[in-house]
Amino acid sequence: MRRLLLLLLGLLLLQQGRCFEFVIDGEWEEETSHVQDHRERHKRAILTSEEEEDFEAIRGDDITVRSYKVESRITSRFAHTTVRSSVVNSGSKAQSIGFNVQIPKRAFITNFTMNVNGITFVGSVKEKTVARNLYAQARARGKAAGIVRANSQDMETFKTEVHVPPGSNIEFELHYQEMMHRKLGFYEHSLYLQPGRLVPQFQVDVYIYEPKGISMVETPNTLGAQFAEQIKVTSTKDKAHIVFKPNLHQQRKCDNCTGSAIDGVFTVKYDVTRESNAGELQVSDGHFVQFFAPSNLSPLPKNIVFVIDVSGSMWGVKMKQTVEAMQAILDDLTIDDHFSIIDFNHNVRCWSEELVPGSSIQIADAKRYIQGIKPNGGTNINEALMRAVQMLVKASNQGLIDPRSVSMIILVSDGDPTVGEIKLSTIQKNVKRVMREEFSLFSLGIGFDVDYDFLERIAMENRGMAQRIYANHDAADQLRTFYSQVSSPLLRRITVQFPEDSVSDVTQNRFDKYFSGSELVVAGKVLPSDSNTLTSFTTASAARLDITLETEADTAELDTELAQQEHSFTGFARQMWAYITIKQLISERSLAPTAAKKRKITQRIMALAVEHQFVTPLTALLVESEDAKERLLADSPKDPKHGCCSGGGIGGGSASSALAPVRVVYQPPPWVQMTTQPPPSQAEKGPEEWALPQQVNLVDNDPHFIVHLPRSNMDVCFNIDSKPGHILNLVSDAGTGVVVNGQLIGSKQMHKNKLNTYFGTIAVYYQPDGVSVTVSTTSIAMTDGRNNHSFTWGATADIRQDGVRISIMKNSHVSITINNNIQVMVLLHRVWKKHPVNVDFLGLYVAHDNQYSPLVHGLIGQFSREPDVSVYDVREGVDPLKKEATMEVKGNRLQVTRGWQKDYRHDKRRGSNVYCWFIHNSGKGFIDGHYTDYIVPHLNSFLQTL
Repeated sequence: MRRLLLLLLGLLLLQQGRCFEFVIDGEWEEETSHVQDHRERHKRAILTSEEEEDFEAIRGDDITVRSYKVESRITSRFAHTTVRSSVVNSGSKAQSIGFNVQIPKRAFITNFTMNVNGITFVGSVKEKTVARNLYAQARARGKAAGIVRANSQDMETFKTEVHVPPGSNIEFELHYQEMMHRKLGFYEHSLYLQPGRLVPQFQVDVYIYEPKGISMVETPNTLGAQFAEQIKVTSTKDKAHIVFKPNLHQQRKCDNCTGSAIDGVFTVKYDVTRESNAGELQVSDGHFVQFFAPSNLSPLPKNIVFVIDVSGSMWGVKMKQTVEAMQAILDDLTIDDHFSIIDFNHNVRCWSEELVPGSSIQIADAKRYIQGIKPNGGTNINEALMRAVQMLVKASNQGLIDPRSVSMIILVSDGDPTVGEIKLSTIQKNVKRVMREEFSLFSLGIGFDVDYDFLERIAMENRGMAQRIYANHDAADQLRTFYSQVSSPLLRRITVQFPEDSVSDVTQNRFDKYFSGSELVVAGKVLPSDSNTLTSFTTASAARLDITLETEADTAELDTELAQQEHSFTGFARQMWAYITIKQLISERSLAPTAAKKRKITQRIMALAVEHQFVTPLTALLVESEDAKERLLADSPKDPKHGCCSGGGIGGGSASSALAPVRVVYQPPPWVQMTTQPPPSQAEKGPEEWALPQQVNLVDNDPHFIVHLPRSNMDVCFNIDSKPGHILNLVSDAGTGVVVNGQLIGSKQMHKNKLNTYFGTIAVYYQPDGVSVTVSTTSIAMTDGRNNHSFTWGATADIRQDGVRISIMKNSHVSITINNNIQVMVLLHRVWKKHPVNVDFLGLYVAHDNQYSPLVHGLIGQFSREPDVSVYDVREGVDPLKKEATMEVKGNRLQVTRGWQKDYRHDKRRGSNVYCWFIHNSGKGFIDGHYTDYIVPHLNSFLQTL
């Protein structure tokens, strides 16, 4: 549920002595969890008026806020935010001044400092029991303060209050850190701005540095139209600076108003440049972070069972919003998807007892069913979930669903169970027992009546996630947005691995599925090594194909770059690793089966949080004056309806034991392999072992053909002078169903009165599987008629689908193998982008021992049947370096010239010379017919019989 942050400080003036005393009272985590009586639950779905109390960043009756500044430094998706404010008590009396900051729920506070009339208070994170013991003296004075609740959708509140005499100067400074989560194709950084008054020096700065580049950055106009011109964005390839600095006049609600118009969330959205689908591996400060966010892949089919609570508490706006959202969600389903709907109160009903395809007829019927629902009765969650799992199991057992599809249950509920099995732990065990490994459960809790912690546990334990839906006017939008995040699964069974003895303390590196627009992140420590390169291997299953992707990073390069950046966060990798690890340990702790296991995980969390200075549910921020005589305390109070931190006795123990905590060496969570498995054999071998045999037929450059004739032990060359746009057939074999075609492109301009042509695209089509591989100078695309996948030249990869295998060597070549007996290699030639004439182009190398059928033909394919060739009358030519001769082949007598062409397989820059007899006039007399006979209409076209 909500994790509440509180720092309530009383800074009291004691008689004439100018001493300061600090008091706090908060919700401390109990040693045992408490089970609430369902009958005594306070049922509500919206925030109370007290909770919607006006929020002000700076509170006080007669004060002057000199400055309010917010600065965020985002480096490689990790943000460090600092909020600073300078305030003066301008009144004639002592008063309490509040400093309040709303921060994202997923963030960890890392420090808070305060300076009051020259006395500085500095924060440090300690285990909660240690901090409580150090603070015991102040608390023993019997002072008390109230708890302030914060129920914002995405924010929680940090509150400070200090009591100061007139004329006092106070400076507040709060630091917090968070990892940016990618959703729907972008990262979103939010800063809550509500100063509550005019501020002479008001400024927000967001600095973004992404080493691989920023593809987009924008600032949605969430603060109001009057501030649209005050938000300035400056960006380069890899950096962006967003600044918001309104002057006093611009801050006013109106020309004569004294109130501030700044009231809302300042949002920055951005995404990064991705060179390939292999992801981005970054190494810094002895730690690595692997980001994985592939695109240009066809979605996997979905099997969804919607389980909707229709009990009496759903009556009204909640049911109306749910119905509205379901209308749009159902429209998103395709004919390849399967679905059904279960609605439940004290009874369980199924719209369809079996999964049905997402056809227009079925969707229309499902919409009518949803609209006819009338909420009433109790809540039988257990039976509804059991029925949903049974539906998926039945469809799977009967082979009705694609084995590569993604099966999920989406539960929408607003309350706790009241009928049937009502014990939450038993429901959790029941669901876990029947759920299969390939199924996922997603939980949506509407309002505040539901035990969100239970929904979160049951989702996490079954490879899903949970989200609270706030029961207000935009609940339908919240439901639709959540569905959008899971509606397009691209990959299953993703594993990120590293060579043995190269890394340690790896966070979760196996993922059940990847959804379009999101991102998977793996972090860990880099072990000392003689190598300056770290390599990762990512394996995954997509629609009808299996993928292995390789990426690498220089272990020193990024630190050098960061040192040169003025506004980067140099410790991002170390902190991100700790952040991810602690978050995963907190999740693991909530699922711990025994108290001993929970205590062990608790110790790991506390040790890491103290080392990396994170305020977590298990640690507190102790703020001390420089002489350590005055202390303040900030912690994360437990939400009474969010039990992730209850139990385990973490607050127990005597004062003496709290003062001398046992040092705990961090151990990785159980899902981590300390020594990761060796990478797949084909990736470990390296692309060089996929190379073609020594003897090949090839076409390269502009375009030069080289045909090897093994019986005659000679090579024959010819050029084809055709036009840009023409598609030439190179191999056409109706017997095996294989086609290789190449499309010509022209140089940028004529050179010596001639426009050179090159192959810009080469396509390999395998008709039996309907698989087409299209290689261009920018990408490698694969389609089977229903699914489309695209990869770049930017990463080494291995892709398999049925009998087709594609092996990509980063920025070098791609090998395409069909049924292990036909292989071609496409070589990438890159030129200087600003060259006035030359363009990027491709070369094709075809294995001479390919096993074609007798029907094979094409400019290259025809020579799988070697013609009889006789060369005689060798003589001096016009060029003394090039002899001339007569060649008899296919009943033709040709005048040929001795020369050489280039094989670029081993040296792409200079190539190696292949000496050959050159046939003039576009191979006339050596090839069957005329070269124009080999022009075909489409990249997948077979050659018509000559």
